[in-house]
Amino acid sequence: MTTTMDRNVDALLIAYHRTGDQAAREQALVELMPLVRALAARYSGRGEPLEDLVQVGSVGLIKAVDRFDVDRGVEFSSYAVPTIVGEIRRHFRDKAWAMHVPRRLKELSVRLSRVLDDLTTELGRSPTVPELAKAVGVEEEEVIDALDSSHAYSTRSLHAPFDADGDESLADRLGVDERGYVDVEDNSLVDAGLDALDERARRIVELRFFHEMTQSQIAAELGISQMHVSRLLRRALAGMRGTIEDLMEDPT
Repeated sequence: MTTTMDRNVDALLIAYHRTGDQAAREQALVELMPLVRALAARYSGRGEPLEDLVQVGSVGLIKAVDRFDVDRGVEFSSYAVPTIVGEIRRHFRDKAWAMHVPRRLKELSVRLSRVLDDLTTELGRSPTVPELAKAVGVEEEEVIDALDSSHAYSTRSLHAPFDADGDESLADRLGVDERGYVDVEDNSLVDAGLDALDERARRIVELRFFHEMTQSQIAAELGISQMHVSRLLRRALAGMRGTIEDLMEDPT
């Protein structure tokens, strides 16, 4: 059934395409915006603001108005709807991903989402990777990559509230102190302390604390008495402590 609006749009499109009437073109775009909003609303709730989808759909509408052939005898809506919807879907495919994913994986991910529903209904269970690969005609590795890439569609901020109370963020739950930074700093101080020792004192410290040898074993290794080892070890540790304290007071 042809409505008054349809007839108005048809008349405007004919005026635009046959006589180049730009005012008719602009008026047609205004009258067709409710169609764009209705189509955009179908895709709302998928992570993109409705107004953004309307803007994208408007691009599709402009393409449809400019490319429509008024002499083919085809209803404009039958041409415009696929064009507008295609533009919205392209937006989701190319823009609405939180991380960069190759286009082929995005397209395969969309195909898999459709096949997954069909196979689940047909088999009465979740399909396996080989079954999905066979259904879409790709290698199993590609299916795995596409399924993994689907997780990149949206991300959650680490600073977003973790629950309804909003007392904690995701970072509060996931964050941990990185011990590695402290270890690096401690190791650099120990290295500086060792560098300040003479060769024999450094050797004694390394055998005692890095190789976990007893003082008697060190004495046998170096051919000196255990008492001498004990005296040299105390002196070496005192020297290291002084060097490290100096560095901590004046790190430059």
